Amino acid sequence: MGKARPLVIDLAFANPPLLPLIMSWEASLPSTGSDHIPITITLAMPSPNQKPPRPRWADTGLETHDQIIKGFKVAAAPPCPTPLQLDQWMSESLNRLVALLKEHTPVSRPSHHFKPWWTPHLCILRREYDKAARAARKHDTPYMREVAGTSKAGYFKAFKAAKNKHWSSFLLAATPQSLWTAKRFAYGRAQPHFPSLPGAESPLQMNEVLLDHFFPPKEPFSAPPRLRPHRSATPLTTDEIASALSKCSPTSAPGPDGIPYSTWKQVNKINPSILLHILAPLVSPGISPRLTERLERCSA
Repeated sequence: MGKARPLVIDLAFANPPLLPLIMSWEASLPSTGSDHIPITITLAMPSPNQKPPRPRWADTGLETHDQIIKGFKVAAAPPCPTPLQLDQWMSESLNRLVALLKEHTPVSRPSHHFKPWWTPHLCILRREYDKAARAARKHDTPYMREVAGTSKAGYFKAFKAAKNKHWSSFLLAATPQSLWTAKRFAYGRAQPHFPSLPGAESPLQMNEVLLDHFFPPKEPFSAPPRLRPHRSATPLTTDEIASALSKCSPTSAPGPDGIPYSTWKQVNKINPSILLHILAPLVSPGISPRLTERLERCSA
């Protein structure tokens, strides 16, 4: 059996995202004494500069999937729930909605070398410059060195011209919301520095000092066993949600779900009942789901 060629290569339990990293395989290990032969697989290390996929929320096109958004149903909230039940219901409903939005959003994997001012003309000049530089290193003649120098000068000249053109067009189209971005580009990125505090020499110690100063420990208090709506609570309306979303800037940083306000505005425009049914059970008892989870942990 050790000299026979294996008839079947079983990769049934391989992870599909891992398959592109498989460089080679070989059956050089001794036989296990059964019908199976162990296979040694060599994997390529992923590039540390490779950035994770990023959803292109500007190209979501929810208008083309309006029937899917209109057909989304939010499960009814449990009556008189405990704080933990309310938190679980909120998390499940929101996770289903976020998964639906990400499913119909195109994804891009930005390159480490991607720049907004890069043009196809620069790609051609870059290839010509690399070609001339390799030829100059190979032949090392005055003529080839002159050609390489001319190609390099032309490439860097076009390089700077493309950056200046992009910067000029960016300033001409600047808005009050993009002034901070223009300032960051003009002054550059500040050097990373670690602030100092008395008695804190590491980030972990600084975290403990700040938490103890601004959030001193208190005696744990119990959360209510059941949440019931307040009699004086005003019912939440779709107009109130739309008014709150209208005040949110599309350029603001998204929350933990990674979805910007522009996408939430489109969702609320297509189907206003989604956010209403998710937020209404939280307004009537007047409590936050994450707060209820912390309260229940403290009382446990």
